[in-house]
Amino acid sequence: MQASPVPDALRRQRSVGHVALSVARMPGGATRVTDLFEAGPLRLRLPRPEPGPMEAVLLNSAGGIACGDRFTIEARLGANADLVLTTTAAEKIYRSDGPVTRLDVALTLEPEAALAWLPQETILFDGARLARGFSAEMAADARLTLFEALVFGRAAKGEVMRDGRLADSWRIRRAGRLAYADTFQLDGDIAATLARRAVAGGARAMATLLHLAPDAESRLDQARDLIQAADCEALSVEAGASAWNGMLVMRLLGAEIGPLRLAAARILEGFRGRPLPRVWQT
Repeated sequence: MQASPVPDALRRQRSVGHVALSVARMPGGATRVTDLFEAGPLRLRLPRPEPGPMEAVLLNSAGGIACGDRFTIEARLGANADLVLTTTAAEKIYRSDGPVTRLDVALTLEPEAALAWLPQETILFDGARLARGFSAEMAADARLTLFEALVFGRAAKGEVMRDGRLADSWRIRRAGRLAYADTFQLDGDIAATLARRAVAGGARAMATLLHLAPDAESRLDQARDLIQAADCEALSVEAGASAWNGMLVMRLLGAEIGPLRLAAARILEGFRGRPLPRVWQT
């Protein structure tokens, strides 16, 4: 008996995930969830409360993001709230047969709120097509720390990105005015583009640490000291930091994600003055 072909409508079925989280500072000083919406494979887990910022962990029950999937993550922090958002594991962006995967993150920080966005790395498979957007609206005295790491190809399988697309857009508004804008795009033979000295010098892993706070510029020397203390040179990780207009930006490049992740973990722990989320250590 010959199997019937799978209808095109089923083959083209795409996943839509959405998490919308609101937190507020309670009278006793702790940050707690005030509203939570979950849809599709995206879920939020809340570890047992411990002293310090509230921790929330994003979980993708699908195990990865396929071509044409659309994921949206929203977080709103009330005044004086303190939150760390992370992920259970590295996010995988699978090979696409044409459609673009869409991932959007929208953050809102009210006065004196503090948010650390610390997901684990995103791995792009050869042939992946990803459009990713970060946007944030924050009060003038809020504090926002964003960390994002990208890996191009699965090194353990000897894979390189001979074909694919990445469109990455970051827009941060502070007190209603645009404070930070960054657009990054790669298309076609990404491995060849990354091999260029003026682009990445052959690096297959990269990360950005962005910190916006009233005292961000005054922490530039500390950031550069942390780069030295992290033994980046010994790990074959290139890193640099700069600061202007109330923000600090650090970039890291490495041939592989393992050494870059180790250097980033050392830097993040020193910069934030506290351990990374527990899921980073499992």
